[in-house]
Amino acid sequence: MVLFDALLVGVAVVGLWVGADQFVAGAARTARRLGVPGLVVGLTVVAFGTSAPEFVVTVDAALVGRADVSVANVVGSNVLNLGFILGGVALVQALATTRTLVRRDATLLVGSTALLLGFAADGRLGRVEGAVMFASLLAYLAYLVRAGNGGSTADGAGSFHWPDVGRLVGGLAVVIGAGHLLVASAVDIAGSVGVSEWVIGLTVVAAGTSLPEFATSLAAARRGRTGISTGNLLGSCIFNVLGVLGLAAVVRPLPVGPSGVEGTTWLLGTVVLVAVIAHTETVVSRVEGALLVALNAANWLLNLA
Repeated sequence: MVLFDALLVGVAVVGLWVGADQFVAGAARTARRLGVPGLVVGLTVVAFGTSAPEFVVTVDAALVGRADVSVANVVGSNVLNLGFILGGVALVQALATTRTLVRRDATLLVGSTALLLGFAADGRLGRVEGAVMFASLLAYLAYLVRAGNGGSTADGAGSFHWPDVGRLVGGLAVVIGAGHLLVASAVDIAGSVGVSEWVIGLTVVAAGTSLPEFATSLAAARRGRTGISTGNLLGSCIFNVLGVLGLAAVVRPLPVGPSGVEGTTWLLGTVVLVAVIAHTETVVSRVEGALLVALNAANWLLNLA
């Protein structure tokens, strides 16, 4: 069974890469046709699509009473997004930042993570707290829709064709399906080793649900769509905190153990570091990318020790 699960992991990874490539191509060309900036596309459509595995896994874990998996999945996914993924993509190609990205989105990510830490500090995420978080996400999306209609131009992309809509939808379906396959197979493998639910959620599940972000962001960066790449990662982190955990807490209140509070504190520190990097530089450089990857690796080692 372990060998079969390992084979499924390989199939899922290939599916993620192929689906992400098609999804980014369709999203970029659709954005050009609609006159929407690539950054806004990354922060909404792409971010929501690549956060779908986190939504499903986290809510499902909440429903079956595995709160550690719910919280660890979101915390671990965001640490991975900002450490291994943002840092790793920056190692491949330096990522440009914009004033809007820093002032609006990085600031909101810091605020939403601090809000999560404040709510979780008493050891519980209740339904009212979850509703506040989810309502904050809806307000953010409404603002993005208004801002996206403000006449700004889209990133350069190829000519729009209706088949690109099929590429967008089909690519997203492949990414989500492959992500679920990867998570299921990886959890089976990790479970056979006998590690805790928190560690499974923070590492295996978080890595599995974050692979769509990695595949999509790297594909966008290679195509020169750095607005989609950077915006996707920040947008996914905002979706994860406010949307995924908010909805999960509304469905079922989540107990948060000491490991959850410590992990969220580490996440807040990582978020602040990324915001500072974005504020002080016009790009996330390769050196800064290496720093983020190293910090993420240290976090994993501390939790696995």
